[in-house]
Amino acid sequence: MATLLAVDVGLRAGLALFGENGRLHWYRSHNFGSAARLKRGAASILQGLPALTWLALEGGGPLANVWLAEAERRGVQTLQIGAEIWRERLLLPRDQRSGEQAKQRADDLARRIIAWSGAPRPTSLRHDAAEAIAIGLWASLEVSLLPEIPAAIRR
Repeated sequence: MATLLAVDVGLRAGLALFGENGRLHWYRSHNFGSAARLKRGAASILQGLPALTWLALEGGGPLANVWLAEAERRGVQTLQIGAEIWRERLLLPRDQRSGEQAKQRADDLARRIIAWSGAPRPTSLRHDAAEAIAIGLWASLEVSLLPEIPAAIRR
């Protein structure tokens, strides 16, 4: 079973795992605290996902390079983007006028994806996890896990 892991890159990272049907399996926020702990953590997370086929990252720099190197070592295909890429496809222009507004709309979108996927509903949803979920939907469309945005998710 092919899976896709979406990561909102940072020392506090959002993570979201999608299955081969494009549905969200799980999501979380993880505070690595340091680059050294991130390096160990990324290796451990990817090792725990033996069916991982794709890794989608939002962000760049040394922290993203940790994920990219680990994915390459494991033969996992990668997609790396900036927030503007997934936002352009998934959010309306009026919802992107400010970073704060885009984060709120990402939260709304993530909650619709969670409901559509049948994933456990959050008691609280950190913005990094919400963005990882949105990144995962974008990536699921890009790698053809989903042919289009499901009607239940569209606004």
